[in-house]
Amino acid sequence: MPSVNELSWSWIALMAIVPPLAGVLVAIPIWRTGQIILGNLAGTVIIFSAAIALILRESVGLARLTQMCLDSGFTCWPNPSAFTRYAIYAAIGLLEVFALFTLSLKVEENARKRRYAPEWR
Repeated sequence: MPSVNELSWSWIALMAIVPPLAGVLVAIPIWRTGQIILGNLAGTVIIFSAAIALILRESVGLARLTQMCLDSGFTCWPNPSAFTRYAIYAAIGLLEVFALFTLSLKVEENARKRRYAPEWR
């Protein structure tokens, strides 16, 4: 459960490492069939789903903490704000999707080069 005054660094690290690896592992077999766009779509779904899941996890945790504060008879506000916490996961997910698309451009370029004879490259 997140703390009111600190970020969930372990979950942020998980978001930075696991979804891009999973997205690439799913996209590579699809890219190899020549379906670059479908591979990108599959990887993007995995990355954005992880971001949304972690945003929801953060939201539920903050709601529980806020309710505990209210039950104790005082109010507490998360610092950084809930929006900032959600934006961190969303920004990481967006950057990971950009990286996935950039990688797919390299994969597509290599596949295109392989179709030409070496003397024409």
